[in-house]
Amino acid sequence: MSGPPAVVSPAGSPPVSDTSAALPRAPRRRSVPQVVLGLLGLLALVALVEILPRIGVLPHEYFPTSSEIGSALVELVGQSTFWTAVLDTLQGWALGLAIAAVAGVVLGILIGSSRITRELTASTIEFLRPIPSVALIPIAVLLFGTEIESKLLLVVYASFWQVLIQVLYGVQDIDPVAQDTARAYGLGRWARVRYLTWPTALPYVMTGLRLAAAVALILAVTSELVIGNPGLGKLLGTAQSSGAIAPTYAIVVVTGILGVLVNLVFRAIERRALSWHPSQRGELPA
Repeated sequence: MSGPPAVVSPAGSPPVSDTSAALPRAPRRRSVPQVVLGLLGLLALVALVEILPRIGVLPHEYFPTSSEIGSALVELVGQSTFWTAVLDTLQGWALGLAIAAVAGVVLGILIGSSRITRELTASTIEFLRPIPSVALIPIAVLLFGTEIESKLLLVVYASFWQVLIQVLYGVQDIDPVAQDTARAYGLGRWARVRYLTWPTALPYVMTGLRLAAAVALILAVTSELVIGNPGLGKLLGTAQSSGAIAPTYAIVVVTGILGVLVNLVFRAIERRALSWHPSQRGELPA
């Protein structure tokens, strides 16, 4: 019988026998699914919130237990005013995000496709982008009062920059050789945008939309809380001012749930829109 096959070794060295095939393989450790770990962490948080106020670590008059928050949440769900507030918040969020997305994508492609426009607008963008959206609240109230337009002003302003900056990065990531090739084959401006610019920028667009969706929800609730626009923020301010501690925490929980759902929805959209992209197939680009 012949022994184990020899492994080719560097020149001048004796062949080395490969005995790894004869060695028993260590059993693979099964990793706990990420969803299970997330649920365990959430259950631990709920347990802490239930226990700490009961044992006096947290003052019970300001920190209700998880069971009290859950009871208040069940009562809220049974009220029509709660669902009206949720719809008002989602309406302002969706409209503002849609306006910001369209404006950010269109202007990002127009500005990013030309070196002259990029240089002309660079200083303006760097000046306007850092302005906090909440600083516009007095202007929004002065112009629109408590109407939905004041909410849209804040949501659009905050979300627009998330989309625009990502689109600009995406347009600048186009391969110069591919651009020259497209021009050499006589592709017009619209054809280059459709077949070259858009596929290259799409991963950046999806990232910008996901970030903008979260920012839009934050600004929608903030405007409702500060300005008094109809929605969850206004409902939260009313509960806090009336001393309803458990319902206040319950509304905060609802806003958190909305944020998680928004993130999950946009991640699913991103995976579907970029199913062809290596980042979604677990591959590395060559």
